[in-house]
Amino acid sequence: MIIENSGLDGLQSELAHLDDSAEQLGFVRWQWEYYRATYDLKLEDQATKSEYFVRVNTRAVEGKLENPHAVLVIEHVYIGKATFPHGLEYESPIPQPIMSVANQRLEQLKQLLA
Repeated sequence: MIIENSGLDGLQSELAHLDDSAEQLGFVRWQWEYYRATYDLKLEDQATKSEYFVRVNTRAVEGKLENPHAVLVIEHVYIGKATFPHGLEYESPIPQPIMSVANQRLEQLKQLLA
């Protein structure tokens, strides 16, 4: 599911600053290539032991990701339920406690990048 109104879509940041800010909040840069990067935050529903991931998709608008001064723009923010063995399912309903934590972290990321 796309998280609408996160306030992050369209924000730009240098790679090094985005990496540092995201890492402070528990996001990890997993998938990346020269012009795109994905930051994931793992959240676990303690009641069901289900895992959910908040995924922030970015694209380089200046430079390449091998350069810490490359400028990235945030394109979309998603949340999905982890599936076995490796995937995210974006159609499942997200429990309210998970959405609350996700929205808090996204707001904190927005503040760090502003």
